[in-house]
Amino acid sequence: MTIDWGNFTPWSAAIGGILIGLAAAILLILNGRIAGISGILAGVLKPVKGDTAWKLAFIVGILVAPLLFTAFVYAPEVTITTSTPLLIAAGLLVGFGTRLGGGCTSGHGICGMARFSRRSIIAVVIFMLVAFITVAVINHFGLRG
Repeated sequence: MTIDWGNFTPWSAAIGGILIGLAAAILLILNGRIAGISGILAGVLKPVKGDTAWKLAFIVGILVAPLLFTAFVYAPEVTITTSTPLLIAAGLLVGFGTRLGGGCTSGHGICGMARFSRRSIIAVVIFMLVAFITVAVINHFGLRG
């Protein structure tokens, strides 16, 4: 995936970040819940009576919002050049890491760090270090999919 630098503007990224933070704050204030996507998705896949409707609505919103946005606002075409098996393997590794780390980037990075959670700060530092190392290895060995 590449960024279309000719059409890139920080405004959409800034507005998106503000909306994500606002959504996380509203969920916490009105529902008393953390917007950790992996936990919300797990709650939909293994439902607990009376606690599924808002989680399902949240997941549907995450899936539908980009479709609505691109229907009304210009969005550059996304080109994925990585092979499907590599994407599947990466997704499985992310899922494993999410379980191992006790949460995902949204739970730790957005909600946990905003609450100054030591555990979340450590998790995000590890996420970033592993991401930097992964990019360095891929670029050094020419492993682009």
